[in-house]
Amino acid sequence: MEAMRAVQILNPSGEVTMPRPERTRVMCVANQKGGVGKTTTTVNLAVALALHGNRVLVVDLDPQGNASTGLNVPHHTGVPDVYDCLIDSVPLEEVTQAVEGIPNLWCVPATIDLAGAEIELVSVVARESRLARAIAAYPGHFDYVFIDCPPSLGLLTVNALVAAQEVLIPIQCEYYALEGLNQLISNINLVRQHLNPKLEVSTILLTMYDRRTRLADAVEQDVRNHFGDKVLQAVIPRNVRVSEAPSYGQSVMTYDPGSRGATSYFEAAQEIAERGVKEPVSRNA
Repeated sequence: MEAMRAVQILNPSGEVTMPRPERTRVMCVANQKGGVGKTTTTVNLAVALALHGNRVLVVDLDPQGNASTGLNVPHHTGVPDVYDCLIDSVPLEEVTQAVEGIPNLWCVPATIDLAGAEIELVSVVARESRLARAIAAYPGHFDYVFIDCPPSLGLLTVNALVAAQEVLIPIQCEYYALEGLNQLISNINLVRQHLNPKLEVSTILLTMYDRRTRLADAVEQDVRNHFGDKVLQAVIPRNVRVSEAPSYGQSVMTYDPGSRGATSYFEAAQEIAERGVKEPVSRNA
């Protein structure tokens, strides 16, 4: 069974098995709480969609550069990165790197320089829409653009929210995860009112689910009752393979494609792809 799952996930034939959206879906993966699985979710969903025929770009907007690490993309000091686009208006294609070993997947890395961007952006003209304009000016076509946000509600996250059409919120199945959610939703509403009327919370993904605890069940029920259909049916369990994969510069999809973690992210990616076809993103255009 595990071998069959691995073959299904790795899709060696390269066929388009996940439907491609009519228009580019720009999804920002945001939650101001750290450690809820934003980067892990971004990397694994991007790899799953790319392995199954979608053209995917990952924009690493976190100064820690973890998404770049997970995709094994160089992001040491001196590498052209997203900072150059935001501060110096360098075209996005000049800092985009192809991800080795995964066709259809590209990454815009983040270096430690990005840590200073919050302060430097304060005095820049149209500071909230720098990333949106960089993505709009990209000459190639992508099916998905995933923006991995830092764990804060600062200017970098605001740039991501202005650039995106959809927000994907990973929620850890623990009580503290629910506490900061209202703040995040109200910030998203502020951005929608003043900067980006097309923005919507389209997807909620439950992560780090421990089936042995009643708390995880209670959090899941609360989230499903509150957000309804926006919550994916796929739930990401606590899985050691998911945590190990980045230390090898890989996603769990390629590190251990037969694991429960890989299967869960594969199911989540499939759900996101199918939702995009049922409800074309152009409905807000």
